[in-house]
Amino acid sequence: MHIDHIGIAVKDLESAIKTYETILNSPCSKRELVSSEKVETAFFNTGESKVELLGATEPDSVIAKYVEKKGEGLHHVAFEVKDIHAELDRLRGEGFTILNEQPKQGADNKLVAFIHPKDNNGVLVELCQTQP
Repeated sequence: MHIDHIGIAVKDLESAIKTYETILNSPCSKRELVSSEKVETAFFNTGESKVELLGATEPDSVIAKYVEKKGEGLHHVAFEVKDIHAELDRLRGEGFTILNEQPKQGADNKLVAFIHPKDNNGVLVELCQTQP
């Protein structure tokens, strides 16, 4: 396992992209619309890991609700796994609350599933697996 990316919820994706291009002294490497989640993502390569900016495309999206409730900032930490189904089974067996019955399609050609923050010291954890 390694950290695949850090997800950051933002109010204004365009403005946040400019900010992170300046901070990282590097252009945004990829943008992607994830219609099922009503979110647009912007990725920045930072070595083995990435920074993912998450901007809501609809006011009723999970990200819009998150930003409204908690403000902009760290949304999740994502760990790349080789077999997401096996990891979810293992973690369920250890008593963790999995927020998705089955992994779903996420950004960046990944299957994703989330572990409830109440089980992770307040941090939303994403497991992700690159699809072939």
